[in-house]
Amino acid sequence: MTGDASQLINLKLKPVGYVTYGDNNRGMILGVGDIGGDDNMIIKDVLLVDGLKTSLPKSSQLYDKGYNITFEPNLYLIADSKSSETVLVGKSVNNVYMLNVSCITSSINCLLTRNDESWLWHKRLAHIHMYHLNRIASKKLVIGLPKLKFERDRLCEACQKGKQTKSTFKPINVVSTSRPLRLLHMDLFRPSRTMSLGGNYYGLVIVDDYSSFTWTLSIATKDETYHAFKRFFKVIQNEKNCSISSIKTDDGGEFQNEKFDKFCSKSGIKHNFSAQGLHKKME
Repeated sequence: MTGDASQLINLKLKPVGYVTYGDNNRGMILGVGDIGGDDNMIIKDVLLVDGLKTSLPKSSQLYDKGYNITFEPNLYLIADSKSSETVLVGKSVNNVYMLNVSCITSSINCLLTRNDESWLWHKRLAHIHMYHLNRIASKKLVIGLPKLKFERDRLCEACQKGKQTKSTFKPINVVSTSRPLRLLHMDLFRPSRTMSLGGNYYGLVIVDDYSSFTWTLSIATKDETYHAFKRFFKVIQNEKNCSISSIKTDDGGEFQNEKFDKFCSKSGIKHNFSAQGLHKKME
């Protein structure tokens, strides 16, 4: 086990329990990985323990992997059982055998292909578009830029995050309200191209947060939003025998006006605005 995550390859971060030390203190196991590389000795199933300041080998596991261990007064040797070649040297400190794994993790091969080199230049030139990168290369506008064909054959993660305007929210399975009409979500959809039989173009959509029940009120103009909600307020409270506590809308003019504010204040309704509306106010 070790406390240095940089020494591990194929690391899988997953809490799997605790390790109890000789003084009865415990260290949390943060994950499991391997030590070594493709051409070097590999110690599998090494525990990453939180707060562990030294790397402690497990002799039985090394025996199972085909290595011989020779203990001497101040150090121990780990040798390949087939070739008898010493591959690792450990030392004893305060009766604890510690292992220095830096000698087997330092030799890391870096493989580079022509395709990866084109994307490297994409990053060097401030994530420039591949089309412009090809033009720069063809006209020899940058000294040292190799003559490569820059193709956009995959997605640049940095470009994706930089141009991303918003991220999705995880669905919430728990209802945040405790009764109907405690919170109503309201919005007005844009005018339809075709007029309804009643002469209406707009629709006021009201959703109950507790039950997800939805009402749609048809209105002719945006100015009728206040009067439609006022009528809905009286009817629904009498019908459900409970009061509306709060509503949430955007900051459109049909909701953010003096009449709406006075009615909410008089009726004891808390009027909240959506995050998009608050962002517009800050700007």
